[in-house]
Amino acid sequence: MWLGAGGALRLVRRCLSTSAGPQIAEEVSRLLELKAQLEDVAGPQKFTLKTPKGTRDYGPQQMAIRADVFNKIVAVFKRHGAETIDTPIFELKEVLTGKYGEDSKLIYDLADQGGEILSLRYDLTVPFARYLAMSKITNIKRYHIAKVYRRDNPAMTKGRYREFYQCDFDIAGQYDPMIPDVECVRVVKEILMALQIGEFVVKVNHRQLLDGLFEACGVPTDKFRSICSAVDKLDKSPWVDVRKEMVDEKGLAPEVGADHIGEYVILSGGQELVERLLEDKTLTKAKSSRDGLEAMGLFLKYCNLYGLQDCVRFDLSLARGLDYYTGVIYEAVLLGETKNEQGESVGVGSIAGGGRYDNLVGMFDPKHKNVPCVGVSIGVERVFSVLEARLASSNKKVRTTEVEVFVASAQKNLLEERMKLCTELWDNNIKAEQSYKRNPKLLAQLQYCEEMGIPLAVIVGESELAKGVVKVRQVETRQEVEVPRANLTEEVRRNYPVSSVKEVN
Repeated sequence: MWLGAGGALRLVRRCLSTSAGPQIAEEVSRLLELKAQLEDVAGPQKFTLKTPKGTRDYGPQQMAIRADVFNKIVAVFKRHGAETIDTPIFELKEVLTGKYGEDSKLIYDLADQGGEILSLRYDLTVPFARYLAMSKITNIKRYHIAKVYRRDNPAMTKGRYREFYQCDFDIAGQYDPMIPDVECVRVVKEILMALQIGEFVVKVNHRQLLDGLFEACGVPTDKFRSICSAVDKLDKSPWVDVRKEMVDEKGLAPEVGADHIGEYVILSGGQELVERLLEDKTLTKAKSSRDGLEAMGLFLKYCNLYGLQDCVRFDLSLARGLDYYTGVIYEAVLLGETKNEQGESVGVGSIAGGGRYDNLVGMFDPKHKNVPCVGVSIGVERVFSVLEARLASSNKKVRTTEVEVFVASAQKNLLEERMKLCTELWDNNIKAEQSYKRNPKLLAQLQYCEEMGIPLAVIVGESELAKGVVKVRQVETRQEVEVPRANLTEEVRRNYPVSSVKEVN
């Protein structure tokens, strides 16, 4: 009689509940053991070779691009006096819970593996706040480059992954208003200029102004954060869709708040907009609005002093949905458009964001002692998407090594001479390599130099050995000069100041 899976399961449960249960359980265990042994004998099962959803592998060309980008970003961080830290990729779940608003549903939870309930870090800001509270640190300027994890719907061509790098710069400490805040925006500008990825604008707003705006428009206090989260979608969705979410999903009465909010969130400008809004009696009846506008006025004044007036725009639609922001918020957006090989738009949109979060450290401190903080995070995965798409469309490739010199031989039986030359170059901190064949053909060695973009070839042959010289060949121009063996290192250094990443035509 065929029981089916459900019937078989019920039969097993019934048997286990009888006095024969232990014997049956033992036999089942033995059968499972036998099955495992048979599988081992049969060999590995077939499976699909792929990376998990929302992740990817990076080949040598991609890694060369990434290394160059990271170097440029770190150079800016160091220029502004930052030091670096690191934190674990997972935290106690309770550390991350309740810090991200609606985005908390995107946190990856881990199975209990040792008596602790853990989650993969969602960003680098909350771990930083936990680190400050644990270490009793009240002043630090730090940068942190590391991977974070989000159970999001990935869009690989737009640089949105489930595992990705963040590059954070934060200033923690009690300082005068807006001085650290505006430096963070200056850091963003310097990085995006160094990366040369196109025109951009840095949108800025203030969380206090948003709260005052909601209050003035009649939004109940307990709906501030959820309405803020809806406004945060204005960069991706039209106002009609955001309004619908406010009314239908968030339960905001249209005649009370939604329509009034719509009159303000379409506004953007500069110092003149701040002055105009300060005269708006409806808006400034809320103290938070007045305080936020005055803070924005000071912020924009400092932006002019730091040479940011050409890229900063005061934009009331900017909300940034994370719950921990308390003051100024900002977001850098690319204005251009880059297409990949399939003609799809790549990398357009938000490329950096951040703001002030004065209360986050206090959530972890036993005495709830706050450490004021402000910071910014660079969306490097979107930067990589733009640069990779640009490289693909240019039909160029990137050097994946930094080899300065290839040591080549012109005849057979010169392996030992090549090895001596390599040793000399390495001892003088010159990046060099040679063929791993005993007797490679000279043409094959020179072609390898051209393919890999190696700028210099040092050639040794029997005639060169007899004269005590080597030939130094400029690979690109194919010009050669004879150099005394004793002057080799000096000649290499004179000809080739090494660069970390170079395109190969």
